[in-house]
Amino acid sequence: MASGYLLNRGVLTLGIHCQRVCRNVSLTQVREKKRWMKSYTHLMARKLKFEGPPPPKPRSLKPHWDYHAEVQAFSNRLHENFSLETLKRAFINPCYLHAELERRRGLGVDSETTALVLKDNLQLSEKGAGFTKSFLTDWCRASFPSLPSEGVESIVGHLSSATVVTYVARNLGLEDLTMSAECPVPDDVLHSTFMAVIGALQESSGAEQTGLFLRDILVTQLIGKDLFDMWTVVNPMGLLVEELTKKNVSLPEPRLIRSAGAGTVLPLYFVGLYSDKNLLAQGPGETLVAAEEEAARVALRKLYGYTENRRPFDFSPLQQHQQSLIEAVGSN
Repeated sequence: MASGYLLNRGVLTLGIHCQRVCRNVSLTQVREKKRWMKSYTHLMARKLKFEGPPPPKPRSLKPHWDYHAEVQAFSNRLHENFSLETLKRAFINPCYLHAELERRRGLGVDSETTALVLKDNLQLSEKGAGFTKSFLTDWCRASFPSLPSEGVESIVGHLSSATVVTYVARNLGLEDLTMSAECPVPDDVLHSTFMAVIGALQESSGAEQTGLFLRDILVTQLIGKDLFDMWTVVNPMGLLVEELTKKNVSLPEPRLIRSAGAGTVLPLYFVGLYSDKNLLAQGPGETLVAAEEEAARVALRKLYGYTENRRPFDFSPLQQHQQSLIEAVGSN
């Protein structure tokens, strides 16, 4: 009993001592941030505001970069059989060679030592640009046989323009591999590099495989694109009259089909084009003239086979395309 009394008294004494110690201890909240961090962050923000962002650096100057492995990975990523030496030459632009020679001369190295054993991509770029234009022209004429030469040239010019080509090239990762004197790579240099890659693929895999590559990469940019967004026609009604005259069809006669809000600030008119009492097309517009032009554009799309509900383009692989042709011939 005495031992139990001493034990309880010891526990009570320890609890009182702990309460006294806890009253003297002050707890502080730690936010894991130093006091100097706020002023430093504010100073860096002001410096960024006055000086602007730092100039971009090429990917090759950043750590963990293996150019040979990146070029080989680019070839494997596209599932194309490139010759690695030819593909590497396709990324070397003349501006890079000139800038590298000037840099080495500025370091005081003699001309014999500064000579670079590299060849630019000028020849490959010219070869790729010629093949691209030829393939796209043949593809457009085969896909839209009724389209006149002006329309074919407009579509080919749109697909081979700097805007479309640089958009495709950046999404393929060509910008990181391109050897250029400037960073970021200018659009004209990137356009030339893409054409050089096309030339390298033609030398490595042949014209047929290169055509399939262009079909899958560039022709797909026509999806969702209207014909007259690429082809500027000033007088669509005059062009429609010419096309109907070639086909020995009666000239179109515009008629007002319906209208709405004629007395408001947002009127809407629907004009239909009739030929031999047959409705060719109809189109809306805020004025009668605009509605007539839109109806003429709709009729031209029908004549050229470039309507929204046309048959989709065939982007199937070559083996599937040949198999479908064999099955179609066998069924006949």
